[in-house]
Amino acid sequence: MSESLTKLTYQTFQQSKSYFGLAHKILSSRLMNLVYPTLEQKTKPIPNELLLKIQQRLNQLLETDWQDAQKGVYPESLLFDNPWDEFFRYYPLLWLDSPQIWERVQQQNYQDFSPEIDTDGYPSYYVQNFHHQSDGYLSDLSANLYDLQVEILFGGAADPMRRRILAPLKRGLKAIDSVAPRQTRILDVACGTGRTLKLIRAALPQASLFGTDLSPAYLRKANELLSQIPGELPQLLQANAEELPYLDNYFHAVTSVFLFHELPAIARQSIIEQCFRVTKPGGVFIICDSIQLSDSPELEHIMDSFPETFHEPYYRHYTTDNLLERLQRVGFENIETQVHFMSKYFIAHKPA
Repeated sequence: MSESLTKLTYQTFQQSKSYFGLAHKILSSRLMNLVYPTLEQKTKPIPNELLLKIQQRLNQLLETDWQDAQKGVYPESLLFDNPWDEFFRYYPLLWLDSPQIWERVQQQNYQDFSPEIDTDGYPSYYVQNFHHQSDGYLSDLSANLYDLQVEILFGGAADPMRRRILAPLKRGLKAIDSVAPRQTRILDVACGTGRTLKLIRAALPQASLFGTDLSPAYLRKANELLSQIPGELPQLLQANAEELPYLDNYFHAVTSVFLFHELPAIARQSIIEQCFRVTKPGGVFIICDSIQLSDSPELEHIMDSFPETFHEPYYRHYTTDNLLERLQRVGFENIETQVHFMSKYFIAHKPA
């Protein structure tokens, strides 16, 4: 297949996912407003000029995604990776779970968990129905639906945003010339269902990968996903990122994707300190998370409504939090920031 045809196929594939996500959100919103008409006024319409800017940012993201694949940052096959079996299995369950979500929104019930779920031992900030999803992050159903929910939320752009960590990750590892690929250790903090680790494995097939998460259900899902990939199985541990169970200076690189906006400020600082501790001198720490007001003031409308629409209790503070200062405070240096579509990236280095 020629390069131009492959690119057109990729663009069509991504555009189809975007249209599907939009259609789902429109239909879901209309059904919710029909069942709970009092909720309709809480949803602020997005102005047309803002929609145009969002589309432009999405187009730029997809172009960058394509270019990185052409440069060999990761295999071109990743551009078309999509868990179709999971989609057909779990998309109907997404709709079946929707009435419970709408009821939770109506009742403003943000700590609703099934009786069989034990919430003891978790940080209080974690025991939440983030995104109003059933059982928060603590059930197998939640773990099975999560990636599909995120894909719909971002119109199919979740993985392209995740892949933006791969180029700076590989650059950061090149700075440590003496390390053989098989001796390279990379930790993904709050690895969730393992999607980011899967992408890292494709870009760095020989590296030793590690992942931590608070949720046993999400770790089970991650193990299910990652065990299907050839090569060494990543080592997964249930752990609080505020107390990472690793030696000082152990990892050549540490990543964290879509975690920091779901943390109170004190936890953000603790986790940055832990990531600094376990990163080797000369190593790199990469955060991928939501855009902030300082870099995307034109999207303030969306950032303002996001916390209530998706129950993100710490998001509003995150949008104004100075993560650059937090990273510098613990000792990271040469910190680069990037913005792609709806995500912001911090690439920080530990002094050699």
